Amino acid sequence: MSLFCEENIFIVTGASSGIGKAVALKLIEEGAKVVAVARNLERLQILKSECSKAENLFVEVADLTEHLSDMPVYLKSLKDKYGKFSGIAYCAGSILLKPASATEYEESLNLFNINYFAPVMMIKTFFDKRICIGSEASAVAVASAESFLREKGLCMYSGTKAALQASLSTIAKEIASRGMRVNTVSPSDIKTPMTMNDEMVNLRQGREETYPFGFGEPEDVAELVVFLLSKKAKWLTGHDYIADCATF
Repeated sequence: MSLFCEENIFIVTGASSGIGKAVALKLIEEGAKVVAVARNLERLQILKSECSKAENLFVEVADLTEHLSDMPVYLKSLKDKYGKFSGIAYCAGSILLKPASATEYEESLNLFNINYFAPVMMIKTFFDKRICIGSEASAVAVASAESFLREKGLCMYSGTKAALQASLSTIAKEIASRGMRVNTVSPSDIKTPMTMNDEMVNLRQGREETYPFGFGEPEDVAELVVFLLSKKAKWLTGHDYIADCATF
């Protein structure tokens, strides 16, 4: 039996690749409709071509950092177009690999905008009863195990993800009385375009041998995200779930 029906409409950000793409496809596989949001139209079109039920996938090209100050207006425009949403999976993100001593304010601010401010502003706005279905609405944001690992060169990136976990856990307490939920998922090394590029090769070197099952696939994380969005997880809120097979 599928987890969702076509009346369940979800927003998935960062849906053009990696974990976001896997989440979008898994939601549709489980019977839901998806509004896939990303900056790259070409990759969104590829996503649609790979979808088994393309009629249930709707693409929206947007840079979410451009909507930080008008997020209610942006989300209302999506609601007016598609209807009230059952949930949101915030999977968009960026990474900055640089020693703290060489990190500049502007690039740090840009990283916080996409990894922290955009998901917090989007998710807190999503829980407006004019945007979501109300009781049983749920949200999941993809954080990172780097908030615990805190590897060299990832000072700002780790900070964005730790801050995201803390803020969404607080929001979970504020919305619980309305029957709504929010959680974060923190993957470790997953084979995505962002984490497996040449820039990250030194960081990855020697790490795969510490994973008994090797590096993870986006689909491994998507399974957990979709479960947390579903009624199967109706008792779970305010937590961070580590998606990993290694021992830290």
